[in-house]
Amino acid sequence: MTASGVRPPLALTMGEPAGIGGEIALKAWAARADGAVPPFVLLDDPGRLEALAARLGLPVPVKPVGSAAEAAALFGAALPVLPQPLAAPVVPGRPDPANGAAVIASIDRAVELVRRGEASAVVTNPIQKSALYAAGFRHPGHTEYLAHLAGLAAGLVDEPVMMLAARDLRVVPVTIHVSVRDAVNLLTREAIRHAGRVTAAALVRDFGIARPRLAVAALNPHAGEGGAMGREEIDIIAPAVADLRAEGIDAVGPRPADTLFHAAARGGYDAALCMYHDQALIPLKTIDFDTGVNITLGLPFVRTSPDHGTALDIAGTGKAGASSLIAALKAAEAMAARRRS
Repeated sequence: MTASGVRPPLALTMGEPAGIGGEIALKAWAARADGAVPPFVLLDDPGRLEALAARLGLPVPVKPVGSAAEAAALFGAALPVLPQPLAAPVVPGRPDPANGAAVIASIDRAVELVRRGEASAVVTNPIQKSALYAAGFRHPGHTEYLAHLAGLAAGLVDEPVMMLAARDLRVVPVTIHVSVRDAVNLLTREAIRHAGRVTAAALVRDFGIARPRLAVAALNPHAGEGGAMGREEIDIIAPAVADLRAEGIDAVGPRPADTLFHAAARGGYDAALCMYHDQALIPLKTIDFDTGVNITLGLPFVRTSPDHGTALDIAGTGKAGASSLIAALKAAEAMAARRRS
């Protein structure tokens, strides 16, 4: 709680200004009735948000504020915005590297607000990495940059882990944004162990699950068929599962991926460790495409994000839905509340 007894708001970053981040933030605020959306403060350019709301016909009053505490008190009446000026005019669908510094500053400020106790969690709108790279950004993406801010290089935190969560499924890809060929080469016993440890700890701390159950997917068809279709299950995955069990973590596997995600199977675990990106995301997005949430595990602060990109093709058209962002805001608030307690 703040000194005034008001719960700190969530800190929502601007994301790519030429994408749909501003639109879905406006729509999320408009859905706040009866506590449906937890209070947040948006780090963005108030002028561009006012213009965007007017262009899309969204009756959202935008109010610049000087602090997160002011934002929490104001949220019911207007969308509170901590001003983060942009260097160049925004054209929907056309990212401008000139605005890259403001996008990064928005993330930096959100993290700093949480570290100072002025915000309860970080929620990030999607970024356009190509535009940031052109502006000199040197991190693969949000997760890696947040790990940098948390002190990964100094050894203050371990490598974070990405979780995708939907209504009744949580998945953790052990390898993420690499080719399938590279994913196989990067798959190691230690990588699976690390993902399992971080996931189990987060399920206890952030989700309130006293004894988490992990299901570990196989890499090959039929879990390798005893080595006939590959030895990764024998040489890498099964030993990693044994290591996790030896540490007291309730882990089972390797389980064939084609039978791991149907309704009855999902009832048998709290999170599934998957060996590569699409093995995790295809079932999750099939089950719940609209309200999936990207969660970074292993950071000293809570961070969530909508599970979609910048959607440059529909930016500025009014077609973007805010369901995933609203789910990310709700998840961040729930996780932050568990950490507070």
